[in-house]
Amino acid sequence: MQRAFMKRAIRLRVPAVRASAAVFRGERKFSTSVETHVRTHGGLKDSDRIFTNIYGQYDTGVEGALKRGDWYRTKDLLHLGREWIIDQVKKSGLRGRGGAGFPSGLKWSFMPKASDGRPHYLVINADESEPGTCKDREIMRHEPHKLLEGCVIAGTAMGASTAYIYIRGEFWREALCLEKAVAEAYEKGLLGKNACGAGIPFDIYVARGAGAYICGEETGLIESLEGNTGKPRLKPPFPANVGLYGCPTTVTNVETVAVAPTILRRGADWFASMGRKGNSGTKLFAISGNVNNPITVEEEMSIPLRELIDKHCGGVIGGWDNLQGIIPGGSSVPVIPKDVCAEVLMDFDDLKRVQSGLGTAAVTVMDNSVDMIRAIARLSYFYKHESCGQCTPCREGTTWLYKMMKRMETGEAELEEIDMLNELTHEIEGHTICALGDAAAWPVQGLIRHFRPQMEERIRAYKAAKGIAEETDETRKFAYEDRNYSN
Repeated sequence: MQRAFMKRAIRLRVPAVRASAAVFRGERKFSTSVETHVRTHGGLKDSDRIFTNIYGQYDTGVEGALKRGDWYRTKDLLHLGREWIIDQVKKSGLRGRGGAGFPSGLKWSFMPKASDGRPHYLVINADESEPGTCKDREIMRHEPHKLLEGCVIAGTAMGASTAYIYIRGEFWREALCLEKAVAEAYEKGLLGKNACGAGIPFDIYVARGAGAYICGEETGLIESLEGNTGKPRLKPPFPANVGLYGCPTTVTNVETVAVAPTILRRGADWFASMGRKGNSGTKLFAISGNVNNPITVEEEMSIPLRELIDKHCGGVIGGWDNLQGIIPGGSSVPVIPKDVCAEVLMDFDDLKRVQSGLGTAAVTVMDNSVDMIRAIARLSYFYKHESCGQCTPCREGTTWLYKMMKRMETGEAELEEIDMLNELTHEIEGHTICALGDAAAWPVQGLIRHFRPQMEERIRAYKAAKGIAEETDETRKFAYEDRNYSN
């Protein structure tokens, strides 16, 4: 392999210094302090882009993919062995692009090193049902061969010879694109008994789901793939030990796998040189909502959120001052207000610092025309509807969450119910088999954290319109005494 092709210059990175002393003391406080960054991230060069046909401007078939560098010397990469592949992915700092952000190389290494007679499986989560998320579908319909090549490389690193791509049922066109690409790969000898001429077998199958959000959870996906109702499994055992058909399995995201071949060709240091430490590489950001130019764009990790929107979306409709808040990582992460949006960086750690998350990097922008309470209530309905009903805190909790949010939307509530609503979210969060309960709780927590004055004003306005006097401690005391007297 040409070493010159794999080596890239590493740009200087200096750790950021936080201005808030509370961070150093380890205090768990919400902070909007601005970090002093020696290096500004963003402005990704075209030469550093992994996805060079994300908008489908060129041939999406195998011949076009070969011209763009896909499947280039894949045989040589495979012959370097599974340990080398995993080591390079670890060194690159790649973290899962499906939402959790778990280190990819570490996850791949969990697969058994030696076979006990059971086959190993790679399962690609192409369900992409998170509201606001629309990045993986661009890969599947415009750059499907990047995904297929990534499957061969990642699968080989896990000792697997079979991969299943579980695609969302509504993605009809994307499924057709994938099936066409798989057929082309078999015809070219890139898949099959002698995949890429490397002397190893590798097969890929496309399986269509039925549109259930819960099947985006890895064990729910496995259950669905086996032909069962998509309900998450208790863990342990983890899929790496007992997964698809009871065999060792790794479930991973489309984008995570699709970037692996480029990382191996250009070198782990090249990928690690972009973004802050622990937040390496490039990322597809899907930006929608109240912006002038909604777009899915590849950018460097750790780019400032405001720069991402101004540079690639033409800014917020009506200007930055018209911004109300942004959901930075798909509907399951908490919304953040304008002042936080102005200084936060788009990476896992900085969004965690402001009590939100990068998630799938689905950026939903909401200006002052949006009824924030109604928007979050709509998300509460989504999670209530998509709950599989297996866990009581989720089944019952999401129902009550939606009912209370609808009352908050109209203002037909009491002020103290805001605290009750917040308490309910914490009774759901962390008490379910999968993360759907957390996903339902976090948007409401973000609303209360940053937009509580709006909620209180809505309640007061409703009472004023109906001629209802606002309750005080004194009136509640008399009401309590009256009830006792009547009893």
